[in-house]
Amino acid sequence: MAASAGSARASPSSGRLRVMPCDGERRGLVSEGWRREISPWDRVEEAPAVRGVLGEVEIYGFTVMVTFEGTERPKGHGLVGLEILVEGVQDVPSNQRSRENPGKVHKDKAGQTSGSRQGSRMGKLLGFEWTDLSSWRRLVTLLNRPTDPASLAVFRFAFGFLMVLDIPQERGLSSLDRRYLDGLDVCRFPLLDALRPLPLDWMYLVYTIMFLGALGMMLGLCYRISCVLSLLPYWYVFLLDKTSWNNHSYLYGLLAFQLTFTDANHYWSVDGLLSARRRNAHVPLWNYTVLRGQVRDFRTMRYASTAAIFIVYFIAGVKKLDADWVEGYSMEYLSRHWLFSPFKLVLSEELTSLLVVHWCGLLLDLSAGFLLFFDASRPVGFLFVSYFHCMNSQLFSIGMFPYVMLASSPLFCSPEWPRRLVSHCPQRLQELLPLKVAPQPSTSCVYKRGRTKGGQKPGLRHQLGAAFTLLYLLEQLFLPYSHFLTQGYNNWTNGLYGYSWDMMVHSRSHQHVKITYRDGRTGELGYLNPGVFTQSRRWKDHADMLKQYATCLSRLLPKYNVTEPQIYFDIWVSINDRFQQRIFDPRVDIVQATWSPFQPTPWLQPLLMDLSPWRAKLQEIRSSLDNHTEVVFIADFPGLHLENFVSEDLGNTSIQLLQGEVTVELVAEQRNQTLREGEKMQLPAGEYHKVYTVSPSPSCYMYIYVNTTELALERDLAYLQELKEKVENGSETGPLPPELQPLLEGEVKGGPEPTPLVQTFLRRQQRRQEIERRRNAPFHERLLRFSLRKLYVFRRSFLMTCISLRNLVLGRPSLEQLAQEVTYANLRPFEPVEESPSNTDSSNPNPLEPHSDPIHSEF
Repeated sequence: MAASAGSARASPSSGRLRVMPCDGERRGLVSEGWRREISPWDRVEEAPAVRGVLGEVEIYGFTVMVTFEGTERPKGHGLVGLEILVEGVQDVPSNQRSRENPGKVHKDKAGQTSGSRQGSRMGKLLGFEWTDLSSWRRLVTLLNRPTDPASLAVFRFAFGFLMVLDIPQERGLSSLDRRYLDGLDVCRFPLLDALRPLPLDWMYLVYTIMFLGALGMMLGLCYRISCVLSLLPYWYVFLLDKTSWNNHSYLYGLLAFQLTFTDANHYWSVDGLLSARRRNAHVPLWNYTVLRGQVRDFRTMRYASTAAIFIVYFIAGVKKLDADWVEGYSMEYLSRHWLFSPFKLVLSEELTSLLVVHWCGLLLDLSAGFLLFFDASRPVGFLFVSYFHCMNSQLFSIGMFPYVMLASSPLFCSPEWPRRLVSHCPQRLQELLPLKVAPQPSTSCVYKRGRTKGGQKPGLRHQLGAAFTLLYLLEQLFLPYSHFLTQGYNNWTNGLYGYSWDMMVHSRSHQHVKITYRDGRTGELGYLNPGVFTQSRRWKDHADMLKQYATCLSRLLPKYNVTEPQIYFDIWVSINDRFQQRIFDPRVDIVQATWSPFQPTPWLQPLLMDLSPWRAKLQEIRSSLDNHTEVVFIADFPGLHLENFVSEDLGNTSIQLLQGEVTVELVAEQRNQTLREGEKMQLPAGEYHKVYTVSPSPSCYMYIYVNTTELALERDLAYLQELKEKVENGSETGPLPPELQPLLEGEVKGGPEPTPLVQTFLRRQQRRQEIERRRNAPFHERLLRFSLRKLYVFRRSFLMTCISLRNLVLGRPSLEQLAQEVTYANLRPFEPVEESPSNTDSSNPNPLEPHSDPIHSEF
């Protein structure tokens, strides 16, 4: 055995090294320089951290290896018959050059490589050739190409850690007893009606298994089992409640599913410490492809990103090509947030909404995957994507989603980036960090000549991995556009909310919700509090949930002496700043109505798209009104009517017709009046009225109203504020009446009782002072307040879980002891208890009592 080439020391900028097998089949750029020489017998994993590729083997740092010839393999690696050609280095002795240069790169007069050595444009751009896709075997070989596991392992650790944080918070472990308390009459909305929550103590066990699975995934401990333990409870909880679905919760389940099938424990894992076979071993390329589709070519160092993370960005951008988003109606009021203040220094609020929120959001989603796709644009992609997700973390309450997306961004980089990062750390710190040496061969990969014998031909395992990758990607590309199959879930927007990547494209506002029940035997009518027996509000927009809700109400109302109940819903919704209109037919008994997941919903009212051009006119009307006047725009179908109640506080309310023809019935006066386009009439306060659409086409009208009670209150409070300021600055010399003394001294125990107006003033002043104090609080105080809130969430999650697991093992104690334990879990020992307004009790024992009259619109 003899060395056929040598190497010499040179500065990193003195030349390049090209490494290739003797048969010239592949070649790759190794580095710009090197530090020292090593012998053919040195182990690759003992060399300094190397950057680059030798044939099918990746090495790291600035190390040049002398090649050898022969049939005996050096210990530690399997490179056979490789030559190192040093070009452009002036200080390399000629006697150290190879006598034969079968792979020498020829250059033309322009200095460009020529011939087959240069590689095709597709290979340089995408990282693979058409020949790699010419047959199933070649495709399997491509997708099972050995790849560095480092980047995959870092993502595994980050994702597992974020899921550990997510489970007590957005998954709801800290408030599990409030959602699944045993014995509650609650209407739930699972994907399949057969799905039911377990008893509360068992639900805590489910969450404990999910938490331990996420922790094991993060550590790479019993990795495959941990992934399954995290995945199955997650999807059970996810499918149990459609009202909590959103895009990022769906994405978490997909990522956990993908990681379950990968070898993400081959690096920086407890499994790697316990098993030499798994420790620092290659992973097949499809492990990366299924997450972000990165395909790396050993010659061109290009990356092709076509999978899960890419799909999230790109399809979200395609969905934003919707006319409502492009025209700036989807997130019209988002520009009011303080994060957009810098943009409003040069743009108006309307232009900030249109150009920054909508157009820049569209361009970012469409281009993010491509910016991360290419080496040259990747730093720019990182900058914009990081800024975008950091903004989202402040704009929306979306849990760990921005941080999961930030953690996924490095997947687009070269898979060995963690090793390069470790190689630049101090030597003492490197001992605590992941390995920086080259990975060892793995049976999961397909190697070409010169590597392991068993990996030369794709086996069944490799073919299954390739098939899984292709089928999964096709399914993910198909699902966002599969609404023609699941037509029962199509409402004004298509499909089940959460898997179509149409984030923020549609915003809704609800003006009027009325639930009417009729006793099937007696014919008696009654009205229900909207949302009674539920813990969510999303049912109002989805036909499938409305059907589930009506079925649940028909099962619960007999407990309140309503037999064979018929349920009718009158729900008014505005989507993307359109008219308020009915979404479902109020004349249909939803209990008896037909619904199928595969058939269109017959009692769904169409969205009046023909009225969309009115939105510009509606904005003009709003802008022409003063600050004390409000307006609500209504559109209704022929043959239907709106029953409404004008609150006594709305002393100045009128209705004006914009299109069509309506008849207004004043119920108390038993008087009707017909309105045609442009006509207007005053409505009495404290009375019911009905608006009938009598024109053959939909009618459009608007309510214009002034809250005279609130306006009078604001004037009185402004007077008190002015009086207080005059007394403080000495311009008011006369003594204040006793009932106004609290303006200066606050409420004094034993003193005169302040008037209701003064009490309202003092509460407002206290609230404003508290808001101002929090707004101007130093950073360390805000951080402490944030940390204490999170500490309470994790503390309560831990204590309630311990109580429930104790109940399962030892049995439940007495109710008195259980109440004491729950009270202790609810304590906030590290921060003062903040009072919050009480929420509506969804378990009201008599839901019929509070709303014996029809619910009125809250203008």
